[in-house]
Amino acid sequence: MEWGLVEMWGLMAPLAKGVAILLMILSVVSLYLFIERQLVFYKAGSKSKKIAPQLAGMLKRGQIQEALKLSSSKENQGSHLARVTAAGIKEFLEGKQYNLSVEEQIETAQRGCARAATIFTQELNRGLNTIATIATSSPFIGLFGTIAGIMNAFRGMAQTGSGGIGAVAGGIAEALVTTAFGIGVAILALWLYSFLRTRIDIYGAEMANTSSEIVDFFIRRAQAKSE
Repeated sequence: MEWGLVEMWGLMAPLAKGVAILLMILSVVSLYLFIERQLVFYKAGSKSKKIAPQLAGMLKRGQIQEALKLSSSKENQGSHLARVTAAGIKEFLEGKQYNLSVEEQIETAQRGCARAATIFTQELNRGLNTIATIATSSPFIGLFGTIAGIMNAFRGMAQTGSGGIGAVAGGIAEALVTTAFGIGVAILALWLYSFLRTRIDIYGAEMANTSSEIVDFFIRRAQAKSE
């Protein structure tokens, strides 16, 4: 008798097949979320790479309004660097309108950058909790199928009064397949989560650097005016 995946699947009970199908669905969900997040990250990275030199040049020339208009445009909303830059400039200019001191304007700009970075990080994190949940729960779902398979194997032994392979084959198939599926889906989801988490950390560092550069620009600008 051959003992391959097809044969094991045929010997499995409906409950074990349901567990295996559920795990396959979870793996598809993980891959879907990974691809969807990758598209978001690619959009943010490509737009930021394009707009960052333009914004840096505008700020260097003192073109604050132009930089605000460019960074807050609809087409650049997907850029994390543009989002942080727009928030910082907007808060700085609004502080100036309310006659705040230069120090207070700089502080409001810094807080605006921080808020924008936090909001964008939350957007980047969408779907990651689902992948993390799949990674942690898949082994237990597979274990449920394993227990069901062992129970089925004992049931087969009880019904036949024999411990031969024919009596326990179905239960062994269930236990092996569901265990393998559970571990496999968990490993896949964990890898995907770790990869996305690393990308988000990189984007977080880039937004922090941009916030620092914007604050430094306003500080230098204030010092130049005071001289």
